[in-house]
Amino acid sequence: MWVILGAISAALLGIYDIFQKLSLKKNAVLPVLFFSTLSSAIIFIPILFISHFNPDLAGHFWYIKPQSLSAHLHFMLKSVIVGTSWVLSYFAIKHLPITIASPIRSSGPMWTLVGAILIFGERMNLWQWIGLITTIGFYYLFSLSGKEEGISFRTNKWVLFMTLATIVGSISGLYDKYLVAHFDRVAMQCWFCIYMVPLTAALLLFIWLPNRKQYAPFHWRYTIILIGATLTVADFVYFWALSYPDSLIAIVSTIRRGSIIVSFTLGAILFKEKNIKRKTLILLGIIAGIVMIILGGWH
Repeated sequence: MWVILGAISAALLGIYDIFQKLSLKKNAVLPVLFFSTLSSAIIFIPILFISHFNPDLAGHFWYIKPQSLSAHLHFMLKSVIVGTSWVLSYFAIKHLPITIASPIRSSGPMWTLVGAILIFGERMNLWQWIGLITTIGFYYLFSLSGKEEGISFRTNKWVLFMTLATIVGSISGLYDKYLVAHFDRVAMQCWFCIYMVPLTAALLLFIWLPNRKQYAPFHWRYTIILIGATLTVADFVYFWALSYPDSLIAIVSTIRRGSIIVSFTLGAILFKEKNIKRKTLILLGIIAGIVMIILGGWH
């Protein structure tokens, strides 16, 4: 069952990427981020109230348990980490072709591995070395493909934004493992979404609003709501998969990275981007490297 849930989460994440691109095209970034975050929180608020006034519902899979102050501090920290990643990724997705942004985002496991080596002094096994070298090699080919579209991986700031967003997202993923193990997964997701609202509202009021004439104007689109709704369901299913006692995080993570196949394919069709055949071959190489890294860690 948890394998199926992982596949559903991956498909929804791919669609989430498409809704992001559609919402951000020629649009102001921070208002899109705020309203998409607000739509996620609105989904949980009725459930939170029902849970609060109906404790007899405890035990239902959607019931939100009361949490300690320590738990709320952890959820706030997660909001700050994810908020940082989202600000960077939203700007990157607006300015980069999705067939370039999505493969960069898929490199999360590689950055997790590099961080484990540099920070914790971990050692890689043979499969992880092969996976890392494979991934880096295909990223070099990917950068050459980007140059043909006028995008330099060395100097383009949006490539840097997407890379940093991916690294911060990897940190969030590691933190998720801790949170799911120590706190109620539904409560964690609920409060994380709620705490994201004041965080993104502050960015909107103190950064975008005073300087809005310098940025693209904001246009409301229905896809903005779908960003938050799709991500909320995708994360709910993901945490549900992790809650199974026999679930394997390495396998679930590998399946979840399959979201790139959905976003890459739909993006190529909807936005008619360039060099699709070459990017597809390079993408397959990147995915192969990532799979070797993850499965090498599992073994």
